[in-house]
Amino acid sequence: MRTPDITIHSDPNVLAAAVAARLVTRLVDLQAAGTVPKLVLTGGGVGISVLERIRESVARDAVDWSRVEFYWGDERFLPPADPERNETQARAALLDHVRVDPERVFPMGADDGTGPSGAEAAAAQYAQLLRRQARPEDHGPVPSFDVLMLGMGPEGHTASIFPHSPAVYETERTVVAVHGCPKPPPTRVSLTLPAIRRAAEVWIITTGEAKAPAVAMALGGAGETAIPVAGATGRRRTRWLLDRAAAGKLPRELTPHIA
Repeated sequence: MRTPDITIHSDPNVLAAAVAARLVTRLVDLQAAGTVPKLVLTGGGVGISVLERIRESVARDAVDWSRVEFYWGDERFLPPADPERNETQARAALLDHVRVDPERVFPMGADDGTGPSGAEAAAAQYAQLLRRQARPEDHGPVPSFDVLMLGMGPEGHTASIFPHSPAVYETERTVVAVHGCPKPPPTRVSLTLPAIRRAAEVWIITTGEAKAPAVAMALGGAGETAIPVAGATGRRRTRWLLDRAAAGKLPRELTPHIA
């Protein structure tokens, strides 16, 4: 098993600023190499805080935002522009403040009046979109994302893949509708673990003492059925970006110096 790439920061604010700086650097490096970066965004408090930190950063304009493709790892199946949608929050935090190319922003579908049943069609449509965006060299039905950011719940869920849920057992589809989520809203659309594992780099960004047991279990070898985040790995690298509280139950051999 590859040694996990773990970075621990003192608190959530320091973590968000450090991840923002790391992401800007990665996007600049990819663009300098002639690549149009494919970035998968995450919602939640820390994910949106990272985007806000980028917006406020003096280094923000080092990135040519019109040459970045934006995707989402999951979405709350709510009406368009609902303030609880990950897309809405990401736009307010960053995308509405930089010169993105609208043709390179790929949000997941919203509830246009269908109710929960519409999530199935939204998932199928996003899977088709990913298939269209994939290149022959990606060797699969999704683009080879450069950086895929994820959060994690206290029970170990990531994106909208919850422990022992149908989504965690999915092996063929790249995007699924998720019904009956244990936290509101109950209906979501989510990438599956096979799609997540097509990313070159997966960044799991997590804060808080409540997450510490699941972090320790995931990094200690737990299975993805019980702790789905354990199955969220990148082809080249999996980064765990934690604050001190979230890392509080890691064994000493997995605890690096606190930045």
